[in-house]
Amino acid sequence: MPQLIEKRRSLNKEINLQLQQNKELEARLAKLQALANLGTISAIVAHEINNILMPLGNYAQVALNNPTDLPLTEKALQKTVHNSARASEILESMLAVVNGEAVEKRQCRLKQLVEEVFSCIGREFEKDSLKLKIQIPDELDITAVPVQMQQVLMNLILNAREAMMPSGGTLQINARRQQDTVIIEVSDTGCGIQQENMDKLFEPFFTTKTPEGPAARVGSGLGLVFCKEIVGSHGGAISVESKPNQGTKFIITLPI
Repeated sequence: MPQLIEKRRSLNKEINLQLQQNKELEARLAKLQALANLGTISAIVAHEINNILMPLGNYAQVALNNPTDLPLTEKALQKTVHNSARASEILESMLAVVNGEAVEKRQCRLKQLVEEVFSCIGREFEKDSLKLKIQIPDELDITAVPVQMQQVLMNLILNAREAMMPSGGTLQINARRQQDTVIIEVSDTGCGIQQENMDKLFEPFFTTKTPEGPAARVGSGLGLVFCKEIVGSHGGAISVESKPNQGTKFIITLPI
């Protein structure tokens, strides 16, 4: 009997030691996860700032290149001011998301949001042999944080544009109401995605963009991560359909 009691005591001591070690490991893991989250957040913010700064630089260059064309210069500067203010809104909204803060959603016209995205991008798609087809009902509303949903659309549109460069193609944006949801589809006729990469698209830092690829640059692998995070925060879902050399379609489903 004394031996049995001693074994129980030894076993209890070992269990308590393991529990203490587990708690210490969990605490260390939480700290490491917080640092990893901070790194991901910083990278996402940098990625989105780059998307914002590119059209701003284009507008400023137009103004510099045409100092005597006052109407054109004024228009370029107005767009620069407008998009600078919008960039500030986007960054504030992004920081609120990554900090877990609640951001107010409101009803907004989807077609207007899409038009503003193209206004922010600045460069006309026709100049790159790209055709644009938009089929969105004028009265179709979504409930969203406007700047967040615009940033999702901008990411998808820029990805589609790069997938079709330099040979050109067609970018199509369709939207419709289906029962209690709104379906938004952003599709292109570009290079498509290899089957082995389909399950990795929404993983942080995974990218198919290389200097040798259609984009002619290395991607950050964070644009689609951001899209998934934002769509999820709106109670929706995002999926993708694609085949190599047959284009890609991203499908966003949002509750009414």
